[in-house]
Amino acid sequence: MLFDPIYWLVIGAGMLLSFWASAKTKGTFAKYSKLPTSTHMTGAEVAQSILRDNDIHDVTVKPVAGTLTDHYNPLTKTLALSEPVYGGRSMAAFGVAAHEVGHAIQHARGYAMLKFRSAWVPVTKVSSSLSMFIIIAAAMMGAGQTAAGQGGLAMTLAWIGVAMFAATTVFTLITLPVEFDASRRALATLESGGYMNGEELNGARKVLNAAAMTYVAAFVASLLTLLYWAHRLGLLGGRRD
Repeated sequence: MLFDPIYWLVIGAGMLLSFWASAKTKGTFAKYSKLPTSTHMTGAEVAQSILRDNDIHDVTVKPVAGTLTDHYNPLTKTLALSEPVYGGRSMAAFGVAAHEVGHAIQHARGYAMLKFRSAWVPVTKVSSSLSMFIIIAAAMMGAGQTAAGQGGLAMTLAWIGVAMFAATTVFTLITLPVEFDASRRALATLESGGYMNGEELNGARKVLNAAAMTYVAAFVASLLTLLYWAHRLGLLGGRRD
């Protein structure tokens, strides 16, 4: 396995894609963090205002350390905004703040895909921590390499490991519509509420589109890894001689 060039090609492709998406997001955020909006509101004030516009009064907006650490916690109904967003008055701050509010709106409206993703979290936590141990054990036992291994313990472990890894891949897939919908809600609200003009809105859109690529990259990397192991262990395309 360690000397399989296909393995390193798959892993390398996933890492490069993820690195590119992360760098793109950071660069775009940095660029539009320097461009102010025509209002005097901060990201926190925009978030609070949009929440009120949507008749949501039980979500707390608070600052969190770091950059691009923004998130919404549906369990505590807390919207955490990173330092450049919470107190920022830029196009990037408005876009990110509105995006996180988009998740709060999803939660308040009972958005089905958000519920599905939340329900999938416990499964993913278990699968992500155990799947690779089981897959590597199956590979070391010869799953997919010998005819004898096809029906033995090795192949049973292979099926279990790949199925568990598939659960994490499904989670990255479910995340895509949730994130895209939050961005759609954010941009629509920023425009309809008059928080940003056309040029400013375009800047916020570029920030959110760049951020979306990190989720696409995570899904593609996970899918490539899943397909590699399914093939390597003989579950896809027959056994390896």
